[in-house]
This record gives sequence, C-alpha cells and structure tokens, in this order.
Amino acid sequence: MTAPLFSCDGITCAYDTVAEPVPVIEEISVELPANGFVSLVGPSGVGKTTLFKALAGLKTPDCGRVLLGGEDITGKAGRVGYMPQKDMLFPFRTVLDNTILPLVIRGEKKKAARDKASAYFPVFGLDGYQNRYPHELSGGMRQRAALLRTCMTANKVILLDEPFSALDAITRSELQHWYEEMAARMGLATIFITHDIDEAVKLSDTVYLLGGKPGRVRLRQDIPIQRPRPPDFALSPDFLAVKRNILAEMGEQGN
Repeated sequence: MTAPLFSCDGITCAYDTVAEPVPVIEEISVELPANGFVSLVGPSGVGKTTLFKALAGLKTPDCGRVLLGGEDITGKAGRVGYMPQKDMLFPFRTVLDNTILPLVIRGEKKKAARDKASAYFPVFGLDGYQNRYPHELSGGMRQRAALLRTCMTANKVILLDEPFSALDAITRSELQHWYEEMAARMGLATIFITHDIDEAVKLSDTVYLLGGKPGRVRLRQDIPIQRPRPPDFALSPDFLAVKRNILAEMGEQGN
C-alpha cells in the first residue's frame, strides 16, 4: 500500500486551565494521499480547528505526530499551507503584496516574490487585480487571493478551514468547482473543514466525522466515485447513500 503524502497519528491536544488540563481532541489519525481531498466534519466545539493548528505546526500536540512525505514535522510551522476561516488580507497592502507574504517571510526579495506570485494570477482568476486593494474585491475574489497566498508556501498540502462558508450559495458553488480544477492543475492535496455534509461528500475522497468531548474520529467514510465527478453527482444513489451514512452516525452521537 502506498504511504500517504501527509498524515497524523494519534494526535491528542489539551488546554491548560487553573485546575487541570482539559482534553480537546484525542487519538485522532487522518491520512491524505498525494492529490487527494479529505474533509473533516462535525459539530462546533469538537476540536477541528485545534487539529488544524496541530497539523500546521502552530500547536505542538500533547501526544501523536504529524508526517509529511514520511518526515516527522510535528510542531514545525510553515511546512504546509494553512488558510483560516477569515481571509486575513491586510487592507493596506495591494492584492499582489498580500499574496507574496509567505515568500517575503522566508527571505525572498520582493521583486522575485512578486514575479513568482504574478505568474499565478491568471490561474486564480485575479489577473489585472495585482495593484488593487482588498476592499475593491468581491468576496469570492478575496477568497481566491487568500488561497493564492496560502499556495505560495510552495508545498503540495493545503489546509482550508471553512474557506467558503461566508459566501452566497452561487459563489460558493462556483468556487468549489474552481478550486477542484485549480488543485488538480497544481497537484495540491487538501484537507478541508466544513459543516456542510453535501459540500464534504461532493468534494472529498474521504470524509472524517469527528464527535464527542474530547473530539475523536467517529467515522471514516470513503467516497466510492472517483474525482472529478459528474455534475449530477449530488443527485446520484452513491451520493445519497454516503450522506445517509454520515447523518446516521451523527444522529447516533446525538442520542
């Protein structure tokens, strides 16, 4: 069996309190193959964002490890791309200068960084907006700019924390389709947090359902239809069967 490009094994995190540490997530293991798409779903407060911080190296877990290409990167920031829920674009920087931040932080010269990022503006549907400011962009374009900045980490693994949740339904659907095509073109592997079961099943190779306190993996659901999927996949028996299985497990957790 081929080893996953990126994985975590037995991740456990707790937050310190005055009395004693409070466990947030416990013994979570996730696998992401090269060019794969994995979604994490579950109720608010189950620890999905805490897990992302551990995967991104922004928080060192109490137990477990994170692997990238077989290398232990636990607690090492900057090895994978991470985009939080809000786009976090700086209002006083142009769109281009927002996107080059990861490159500049790594020590690249601004001109070289701008040239490198500019080459991707057509791919991200942002060509001609290099010198605009974030307030001049639509919500969807801001998300594309934030995604481009994330991709400038020059890594093949991207962590996206509900990137489309603030968008209207039409824009959200358009960006889902666009991201699928762009990720395939750039050879990106993605782990995606969403509360939308339909979105998770539509986009993913595998859906992990988290539940409980502390949060654990309650279900690993593989999607049997290879990506890219037909436009009517959401109406197919395969889609509905997977969705029913996830909802049934969620219902059992609530009982």
